[in-house]
Amino acid sequence: MTTNPVNVATSSPARTGGTASRAIERRTELAAFLRTRRERIRPEDVGLPPGSRRRTSGLRREEVAQLAAVGVTWYTWLEQGRPINASSQVLDAIAQTLKLDAVERTHLFRLADVPGSDTRAPCSQDCPLTAEVQDVLDAFTAVPAHVVNERFDLLAWNDMYATIYPRVTSAPVTERNTLLATLTTPACCNPVGSADVVCNCMIGQLRAAYGRHVGDPAWTHFIRILEAASPAFTKTWAGHDVAQPMTRVTSFRHPGAGTVRVTTTSFAASVPPGARMVVYTPADEASRIALDKLAAGMGTDTHFPCWPTHEPERAALTGADS
Repeated sequence: MTTNPVNVATSSPARTGGTASRAIERRTELAAFLRTRRERIRPEDVGLPPGSRRRTSGLRREEVAQLAAVGVTWYTWLEQGRPINASSQVLDAIAQTLKLDAVERTHLFRLADVPGSDTRAPCSQDCPLTAEVQDVLDAFTAVPAHVVNERFDLLAWNDMYATIYPRVTSAPVTERNTLLATLTTPACCNPVGSADVVCNCMIGQLRAAYGRHVGDPAWTHFIRILEAASPAFTKTWAGHDVAQPMTRVTSFRHPGAGTVRVTTTSFAASVPPGARMVVYTPADEASRIALDKLAAGMGTDTHFPCWPTHEPERAALTGADS
């Protein structure tokens, strides 16, 4: 037997202007997220017959409602972005029905604005890193390390990181964003190995972080910049996949060292909320030797073959000397 677990939320006179606008954007984001999660579930995955006359991929709304034991009308309103409230018990049932993993479940609760779904303290634009953070970065003399915020804005880095990623570290402050750089750097001189795979991971993390900032003008503007800069970003962003930082093996390319395999490990930084330090350690002996050579200055003045073409363009954009 299904139940209608909540009532339609009524608007408060105080909930006006920017607050109301953010609430609408949050519900829109929630609706899109639920729809994409529902469409990826095959009927046979939840014990339902596949059928031959389905007009939509994945589950139907009424099937989700039935499996989660909630009212069809209520679930339809939820997926349409209507202003309704949901309890944690009901969201749990929906999360289980849609087979959400831990990251996706947290994202669902955050978008539904369930109390206690996010415990991070707010931060204004002025949340500088402490001097000790740069000291820690500089202590890593043989491996690259940097600090980014939730939007992948580059906040600090060490010399080894600058050696490998000169494009982003030499960019104007407003353009020092590692996701934007990875998306827009030409393949011929992109230092990120398997850039498409790395970008998908970063976009998933960005989507999860965006759930904490839906309706924030700065975040909305940043997403629009990425959409304008990269069709690949727009396509992946529309998928609503979410992820969180994790230790993984990846690689970078350097003209003087070749392909270097590294393990990325993230450490939370105290401020701003959501900032993290990422350290790249060699994943094998050959990569350790390559990093040691770069740390000693060997091959650091070597450039990709496309340097004569791309460096003047980069210098013109950044005001750097060619």
